[in-house]
Formats: sequence, structure tokens, C-alpha cells
Amino acid sequence: MALSEAKVGRLMEIAQVNGPEKIRKFLMTLGCFEGENITLISVLAGNYIVAVKDSRYAIDRKMAQAILLV
Repeated sequence: MALSEAKVGRLMEIAQVNGPEKIRKFLMTLGCFEGENITLISVLAGNYIVAVKDSRYAIDRKMAQAILLV
């Protein structure tokens, strides 16, 4: 399941990061690695607010679709 399909407030584990090289590299700089925990905080105006480690980030739908969850 992609992050864009996840329910708000649930702690999940990243299974894989797909997509173009540019998107994968950017997500890795945010800490989105295979095996890392991620929480979908909310969806506001097409932006997905996520918590990775001790930080919160806003990513767009295309990036949320690139993050596959266990």
C-alpha cells in the first residue's frame, strides 16, 4: 500500500521507496528509508504531512505514492 492510501494517525513501516531518482533521493534526505517508521499526520490541500523520526514534513501526492508501506 502506498502512503497516499494510508489512514491518518497510524504508525507504519516503509517497505520501499519507488519513483524517479530525483524523488527517491529527496525522500532519503528526509529519512525515508526501507524499514524506517513513518506516521501520516494529516492531508491538507493535497499535501501529506508526515512524521519521520523526530521531524514533520509536507510532501505532495506524487511523493506519497512513491513511498510503499508494509
